[in-house]
Amino acid sequence: MNPAHNLLESRYGHDQAPHSIAWNPVLERLLSHRSVRAYSSEPLPAGTLETLVSAAQSAASSSNLQLWSVVAVEDAERRQRLSILAGDQAHIRQAPLFLVWLADLARLRRVAALRGIPAEGLDYLEMFVMATVDASLAAQNAVVAAESLGLGTVYIGAMRNHPEKVAAELGLPEGVFPVFGLVVGHPDPAATPAVKPRLPQDAVLHRETYRLESQDDAVRRYDGIMSAFYSEQNMATAGDWSEHSARRVSGPDKLATRVRLREALNALGFKLR
Repeated sequence: MNPAHNLLESRYGHDQAPHSIAWNPVLERLLSHRSVRAYSSEPLPAGTLETLVSAAQSAASSSNLQLWSVVAVEDAERRQRLSILAGDQAHIRQAPLFLVWLADLARLRRVAALRGIPAEGLDYLEMFVMATVDASLAAQNAVVAAESLGLGTVYIGAMRNHPEKVAAELGLPEGVFPVFGLVVGHPDPAATPAVKPRLPQDAVLHRETYRLESQDDAVRRYDGIMSAFYSEQNMATAGDWSEHSARRVSGPDKLATRVRLREALNALGFKLR
């Protein structure tokens, strides 16, 4: 069995992988992605941070406005405080580098002010969406770069649990919002995570037009794959993927404090129209 087939089976499950796919080292790296939640204490090589940011800045940016920034947190005490704000996630403390990716409208507002040009367009929801998309594209480039260097990563959406407190910890000005964090470090060799299966392509790939009901069979097949995965990985996940995911969105109480997003945005200087 060749590496491509092995990775495709890991990603989609037995008999669910595409039958024909192009292959090269970049694709092998992408399909090998996994979230790492256990890290060694080994420091990162010199220049790693700058390499990751270079890769991030090479991502696409809408209209080249570059509405994102990133705060690199290496100080152990600050990582400790941020880990508590993110639900006491130990891997934020373990790894030597924690990157907080920001939707940043402050820089362009200041650029406009210095030129004497109004910046009322920044007050529209479209610009915040654009900034979060820019930050996401940049971060994913950084993830691919980190993995190409043999490093592990995991995204931390819980930076949005207490965005005002995160902003205070990082000294964020008005118009800058912490979208998510990213842990970067050397994976603990004693705790290598498995590749997590994804939905079959016939659940997410639509040709010409979108069809909702046609996904039902693919989701049922995926439920079986994920139930087996939960069992194999000794994960304390009740039910199958459908059960777990439906319960995750069953009410605002399941969203932690992220349900306060509009309130947090207002507090951080986003007066969105």
